[in-house]
Amino acid sequence: MVTEGINMDTPDVDEVVTYEVTSGVAVVTMNRPRYRNAQNSAMTYALDAAFSRAVNDDDIKVIVLAGAGEHFSAGHDIGTPERDHNVRYENRAVLWWDHVDKPAGDQRFAREAEVYLGMCRRWREIPKPTIAMVQGACVAGGLMLAWACDLIVAADDAFFSDPVVRMGIPGVEYFAHPWVLGPRFAKEILYTGERFSAQRAYEIGMVNRVVPRSQLWNQTLSLATRIAAMPQFGLALAKRAVNQCEDHMGLRNGMEAVFGLHHFAHAHNAEIGTGPLGGMDAKAMTSPANAEGSSSRA
Repeated sequence: MVTEGINMDTPDVDEVVTYEVTSGVAVVTMNRPRYRNAQNSAMTYALDAAFSRAVNDDDIKVIVLAGAGEHFSAGHDIGTPERDHNVRYENRAVLWWDHVDKPAGDQRFAREAEVYLGMCRRWREIPKPTIAMVQGACVAGGLMLAWACDLIVAADDAFFSDPVVRMGIPGVEYFAHPWVLGPRFAKEILYTGERFSAQRAYEIGMVNRVVPRSQLWNQTLSLATRIAAMPQFGLALAKRAVNQCEDHMGLRNGMEAVFGLHHFAHAHNAEIGTGPLGGMDAKAMTSPANAEGSSSRA
């Protein structure tokens, strides 16, 4: 679908991901607002198809990733009726055997290597500039999606957190925390599980711009069209240059090491009898006692 305007609150089609084009900008929108755009596998593979479509369209210069409704993304789907962790999809990010019908850690490692860590790494390498347009909640797996983008424009009502240490797990699979937050603030948000605001994210350099919610789309499109005026191949090389420098600073190797710790934590939880998620579910993770922190920055 091609449109001259984007309405994140009322998507035009009832699909898990929508694809719209305006002024040479592809807007890829997560469309599960009822569940705060929690990411099931259907969404993951639909996002990948949309990104691939934008990459292969010479008329598309910039890609914007958005979330329909009040929130960008509440993270990975750990309990909605449409959770589909046992549905078979063809691997696109990692060459590994299918996880479906495999037992225990074999299943979890294979699935998370593909749909979480692998897909975010794949999207980080998209050769066109990508901008995350964030409003409301950007939590855990939502952080992964935003961090895989080149730039982040946040509404002033946006908030961020990675609360999975409550599960006994040392952070989400795409572990970019020390690089995008700095080591000390990364430890703070992991240790406390507290939310931090868009303004705080801007202050530490995680977010490029903070704008009023009412201006989020216009400000993001303005930035995207300004970038789109630059030479496309030059943009692709500039993106690759920065990514390579991040990798030389240890980003990729760090993620690989922490992915092992992540799965050790899953296995430990299962062995002590609390289940791979440490006895936590979506309700427990979002209960007021867990969701709210005392940080003055949130």
